[in-house]
Amino acid sequence: MAEDQNSVRLLESFLAAGKTFALVCHAPGALRHVKTPDGKPLVQGKSVTGFTNGEEEEVGLTKVQNWGVHTVADGQLITGQNPASSGPTAKLLIDTLNKKAG
Repeated sequence: MAEDQNSVRLLESFLAAGKTFALVCHAPGALRHVKTPDGKPLVQGKSVTGFTNGEEEEVGLTKVQNWGVHTVADGQLITGQNPASSGPTAKLLIDTLNKKAG
């Protein structure tokens, strides 16, 4: 997905429309080429999370929080670290959307 221009355009259209969106586990890699409407990398200056190297290598706990629930919200972007973060990331997205609607 990181190299797929259709995915990049879709995410950029979400940004341009002011939509909040979430990516979990390996999916934040799709943000690699996503640009803001003013042409800057979306992740520039943003706090994000995704699958850790330690989780990728299936090693024990290191300096990062392996296999635990971890979500990050920064503006329109919400990311979750790993599969255990899927539910909490979805809840954070729903809560964020409800706040915007209310």
